[in-house]
Amino acid sequence: MSKHYYIGLMSGTSMDGVDAVLVDFTDDKITLVDTHTEPLPSHLLSGLQRLCQSGSDEINRMGILDRSVGKLFAQAVEGLLTKSGIDRHQIMAIGSHGQTVRHMPNLELGFTLQIGDPNTIAALTGIDVIADFRRKDIALGGQGAPLVPAFHQELFARTGHQRMILNIGGISNITYLPGDASAVIGFDNGPGNTLIDTWIKQVQGEAFDKDGAWAASGETDEQLLKQMLSHSYFSLSAPKSTGRELFNQAWLEQQTADFGYLHEADIQSTLLDLTCHSIANDCLKLTDKAELYVCGGGAFNTELLSRLAKLLPGYQVHTTASLGIAPQWVEGIAFAWLAMRHKLGLPGNLPAVTGASRETVLGGLFPGN
Repeated sequence: MSKHYYIGLMSGTSMDGVDAVLVDFTDDKITLVDTHTEPLPSHLLSGLQRLCQSGSDEINRMGILDRSVGKLFAQAVEGLLTKSGIDRHQIMAIGSHGQTVRHMPNLELGFTLQIGDPNTIAALTGIDVIADFRRKDIALGGQGAPLVPAFHQELFARTGHQRMILNIGGISNITYLPGDASAVIGFDNGPGNTLIDTWIKQVQGEAFDKDGAWAASGETDEQLLKQMLSHSYFSLSAPKSTGRELFNQAWLEQQTADFGYLHEADIQSTLLDLTCHSIANDCLKLTDKAELYVCGGGAFNTELLSRLAKLLPGYQVHTTASLGIAPQWVEGIAFAWLAMRHKLGLPGNLPAVTGASRETVLGGLFPGN
């Protein structure tokens, strides 16, 4: 029997590398075959971080980075194929999320922009690429995000089980699977790792706070936490989505301006509590008890999971590993799934989640030949 192999490529808000996953969708089953992570070179990372903020010569810089990120994504595919031993001709398509450099869905003419030229990926790999998944949803009046709840529903929903799938990348998003005929609910709830990563990088030069150890060494300042939680985004009703455009270093500096007397570890602890409280508040608005499964980089922050469990006493807190999918690969698999949906002419969005006027096939096809 021929296998239905797809590759998913994901580079998120944290910009810590390109995740590549090889997935087999034979017989409507979802089987993770192999994985590979391609590190993001430091010069590319700094270029992308600059591009995420308004500045001069943006079009030229974006054009060059678009091709450079496309080449990096193609390298990730080659690394994955080498590791798996699967012939490229067996791959039906690559689903590439791209690297988000702007997400502004709430303007009068809202838009979202992901770079990582799919033509370059297709030309270098010789494999069909499906990319640009978000903009059709925005064209239909939606937020273009989050897109993963449709996949979460397919993979994780079970009748009679109230489940919350929490993806904590740079930004965190929630999918509520009520376990009955009710509509799935999903939205970006706020900063995930982005602010705690930003602060530890600024103060200690570390890329992230391993196990949340630095946050655990500090004490949360209730006044600063209350001030940050008063941000209007947290009280918005869904559908809603956000990104670095809102929760970034400039916002962090503005929020902490009057708190110079705090120890640096206390600020880290407060930022971690901002992530945990904003998540817990949103979960409790939906239900006071559920199975909570965490994926994304935040699933490896033991202090984060511990604080979440305390804030959600009626919840059973696990990672998606308990459901058989390692937390770091869930989003990559989701974009392989979206590529498969595109190939079959099936919709990939949930209008109840994104706010789009209707379901639609997402993405565009960039042939490999």
